[in-house]
Amino acid sequence: MLIEIRATPPFMKNGFVLADEATREGVLIDPGDEVEELLAVIAQQRLTIRYILLTHAHLDHITGVGRAREALGVPVVLHEADRPLYDAIVQQGIAFGFRLQPQPAPDRYYAPADVFRFGRYEVRAHHTPGHSPGGVCLEVTEPGSPQRVLVVGDTLFAGSIGRTDLPGGHHPTLIKSIRDVLFPFGDDAIVHPGHGESTTIGEERRSNPFLV
Repeated sequence: MLIEIRATPPFMKNGFVLADEATREGVLIDPGDEVEELLAVIAQQRLTIRYILLTHAHLDHITGVGRAREALGVPVVLHEADRPLYDAIVQQGIAFGFRLQPQPAPDRYYAPADVFRFGRYEVRAHHTPGHSPGGVCLEVTEPGSPQRVLVVGDTLFAGSIGRTDLPGGHHPTLIKSIRDVLFPFGDDAIVHPGHGESTTIGEERRSNPFLV
């Protein structure tokens, strides 16, 4: 699987392009201020993007949604519980000292039975509240393979966890999401967080100071 990650100032938030190298179909995850770099990857790799998938609706994860949707013309998917945050992007910007524009409404919300396909790969969203009410982990699999790739937004980081002091955050809920939703994927599951370096479930289970 092709995985391209880009991050730009001021938030250094990771945006992702995941694609099937054979079919050239892919998904775009969390387009923020790095959206032009992600769109450049899509053009250079000659990819056909099927969905724009959002892990949650804090401002740094959604500032590029409008530009991406305009360029790609594909559905934007969000968890319904984060719609108030999504609609409040202007107010979120004010809180951080930025002037931001409203983004286009999501085309649909995640549903429990949803499977988003690109080429031979499948994506399933798992609700992981705590950092925000509608945070999700995106589980990416290839049928027949035991490998799990997890794009976790700001729920879990290498050596840390998501902050819970923002509106809608709740520390005990976040810890429960990590232990009950993420840990069962197994130690070999690869974790791509919304900020910083990638890690594995096993590494975080063993050494994350917030979880041991």
